[in-house]
Amino acid sequence: MIRNLLIGVFTVTVAALASAAALTSQVGQEPPADLVILNGKIVTLETPAEVQALAARGGRIVALGSNPDIKRLAGQNTEVIDANGQLVIPGFIEGHGHFTGVGQAQLQLNLMKAASWDEIVAMVADAAKNAKPGQWIYGRGWHQEKWTSVPEPNVEGFPTHESLTRVSPDNPVLLTHASGHASFANAKAMQLSDVDGATPSPPGGDFLKDASGKPTGMFRETASRLIRTGTGEPDPSPAEAVARARRILELASAEVVSKGITSFQDAGSSLSDVDLMKQMIDEGRMSNRLWVMLRVSNQVLAANLAKYKTIGYGDGYLTVRAIKKAIDGALGPRGAWLLEPYADKPGDTGRNTTPVSEIAETAKLALEHGYQLCVHAIGDRANRETLNIFEDAFKGRDGRSLRWRVEHAQHLNAADIPRFGALGVIASMQGVHCTSDAPYVLARLGPKRAEEGAYVWQKLMQSGALVTNGTDAPVEDVSPIASYSSTVSRKLSDGSVFYPDQRLSRLEALKSYTINPAFAAFEEESKGTLKVGKYADVVVLSKDILTVAESEIPSTDVRYTIVGGKVKYRAPGSK
Repeated sequence: MIRNLLIGVFTVTVAALASAAALTSQVGQEPPADLVILNGKIVTLETPAEVQALAARGGRIVALGSNPDIKRLAGQNTEVIDANGQLVIPGFIEGHGHFTGVGQAQLQLNLMKAASWDEIVAMVADAAKNAKPGQWIYGRGWHQEKWTSVPEPNVEGFPTHESLTRVSPDNPVLLTHASGHASFANAKAMQLSDVDGATPSPPGGDFLKDASGKPTGMFRETASRLIRTGTGEPDPSPAEAVARARRILELASAEVVSKGITSFQDAGSSLSDVDLMKQMIDEGRMSNRLWVMLRVSNQVLAANLAKYKTIGYGDGYLTVRAIKKAIDGALGPRGAWLLEPYADKPGDTGRNTTPVSEIAETAKLALEHGYQLCVHAIGDRANRETLNIFEDAFKGRDGRSLRWRVEHAQHLNAADIPRFGALGVIASMQGVHCTSDAPYVLARLGPKRAEEGAYVWQKLMQSGALVTNGTDAPVEDVSPIASYSSTVSRKLSDGSVFYPDQRLSRLEALKSYTINPAFAAFEEESKGTLKVGKYADVVVLSKDILTVAESEIPSTDVRYTIVGGKVKYRAPGSK
């Protein structure tokens, strides 16, 4: 079982660390280290479990041990960090996020903290005052379930476009839901896109209409593609388009390393995105490592999988060996595909956004080319159908060795939980989604389904499945600290705890952010723990998240983020 295999990884005894004397004799004649960390509480997730000091050279860890042992390895040009007793851990691995989305979010309106629809309208009004004629206004992060009041008028709890249209009559507006699975448009955007009450909804999506049959502006799942973004604006020149794409990647990289992330598992990029990532790695412009899922059509995959498969490019800065598909939507906009109707919308079971037959064909391509298949599945029907696809593909093969993944695995039927462990399917989950979504999970699913299968981390682990962690950024803030806190507490803003029996221990949660996602990417031999020979990917934190009071975890700061033995982020005030 995957869990047992990981236990073996954690308990390997490193001969080089058997004693300080043995360590000194090994490294005494070697060149000075590039980096030395002293006076830390260094949690290795190996044996020994904790040491005081660490040394790195050439991007790899070369020694772990006591302060006197490691201090000898410092030379005139060695960067020496005094951790001053702070917690030092393996670099966080974001197990599921959208890398370009993290950068793009910084170039548009950030609606994540908006407490009401009126507040969002006011933000758009300000943007419209400064916008050029005809310029599109974009925003992301709104979530109707997190507003302090229900907008009036509304349809299914979602606002109608009139107030947005009044403040931006001449500038098209498109505001993406926090989940990324719905969007809201004003009249100008719908007019430019030729969308009206007679426009048919596409397969896997729909848009809301008012009592008179006119679009409200709310587009769900695949229907968001009806809005033709950029229509009416001059096309950017090739140079302008490349400059913007580069800026997006630079912003994303700076953001993730500031949060302690040394490796980012990107949940869906295009071939052109990968080409640019590779180019910027060659230029030394990327601060974090990337593991990328390709998200393109099966036709494009068939023509390009052999060419784009990449493992450990640029000294471990880029790996492309996975494919992303989405079988359903998200729970918030009622797009998650359910076995039974929504408790708060009888007759509606959500959306199947990609045909099952298409994903089954993707599975064949993945097997043929040695790629991992990663399927976005949130609802219980979506998860069952995905497991069925996987099980069928695994026939005659060792499914565990493929390390295929269900991205999110948020709402499961009790009968399907054991299948994760039995099939060796990885549950790529996001702790922060639990506490973020919990206030409306009961309304959507009802108490029975919620208790049975909502964010059931412990039940999945007990089945023998591997559970990884992340944020799904920019759906949530990319902070591992916030998601770690949610994972160990499951505490909501009102102080209640969402099914506390499914919480992870502090150590389990740390593994879900380090060695587990490393294993889920076939990278456990090079990262995920602190061990001689592995990449020197390290994070220093202001508080010991393994021991401080639970209430103190969210206020923990990242002091240093180190990738390949080089400091990529240094908090203000850190030497």
